Amino acid sequence: MSLPQVVSRGEWLAARSALLAKEKEMTRARDVLSTQRRELPMVRIEKPYELQGPNGAATLDDLFGRHRQLIVQHFMFDPEWDDGCPSCTAAADELSQGLLSHLGARSTSFAAVSRAPLEKIESYKQRRGWTFPWYSSFGSDFNYDFNVTIDSAVAPVMFNFRTLDELEPVGLGWLGEGSSEQPGYSSFLRDGHDVFHTYSVYARGCEMLGGSYYFLDMTALGRQEEWEEPRGAPATLGPLSLTSPPDLRRESRGDGEASVLAVRDGRSDARRRPRPRRCRTRRRSSPGPSVGRRGARDDSARPGAPPSRRR
Repeated sequence: MSLPQVVSRGEWLAARSALLAKEKEMTRARDVLSTQRRELPMVRIEKPYELQGPNGAATLDDLFGRHRQLIVQHFMFDPEWDDGCPSCTAAADELSQGLLSHLGARSTSFAAVSRAPLEKIESYKQRRGWTFPWYSSFGSDFNYDFNVTIDSAVAPVMFNFRTLDELEPVGLGWLGEGSSEQPGYSSFLRDGHDVFHTYSVYARGCEMLGGSYYFLDMTALGRQEEWEEPRGAPATLGPLSLTSPPDLRRESRGDGEASVLAVRDGRSDARRRPRPRRCRTRRRSSPGPSVGRRGARDDSARPGAPPSRRR
């Protein structure tokens, strides 16, 4: 990519003012969209989900603490993996106690939920140095019901509010094969003793939470990913690295979906995979739980599951 054109200060100011008009249009459009988001109808949570946390069993209601609202990060962590998803890890690295305190000032709690067993979550959390609440949904329907663990043998395929028939034309038909973990965020509201699901967001919609992506969007070189226009990054720039352990290096994608970070013993993984992150399990032809490269399906707690699908 060639660097931006060099112009006089006056020419730059004229170009910046023209762009400002468009930015103001986007800001006003975002305000309208945020209003429509707040006006969405909500769904009462009827199922008594049982999660596991550091203090034992917990319900969804427990995750609110003393607050009225709850934001859940659907952190990709398959029961068979030893580490959490690298891109979810990057997002979690950007959480701060200040952010959580500001949410609490508006009566909003935050918690991460993953399908991995609690002992794996606690181990990874300690290694990363994180302190935010993180719960395990292992053995429950939670991940399946909120479409972040996708397995056609357990529930109809739905990703980003699209069915498998709608996903196939856009190259995401592989979501109907085996089991995969997907990222997302869900919001809940508590009114008295009732809990309501108000919003969920997946795929690139998760970017609106900000973090390093939006900081980079303000720079001349942007996110330095292949899908961005103008195409290509200067050859002098290497892959974006994060300083928190273990070494994480960005893996560029070519189709404009959310980026991932690949962790391979401190080295960047140069392979490219289709987006969204294809953390999936291939089902075996023989009976029993399917175990793939780094994934497994857990449906032992789902009532009525055929014996071949139970642990």
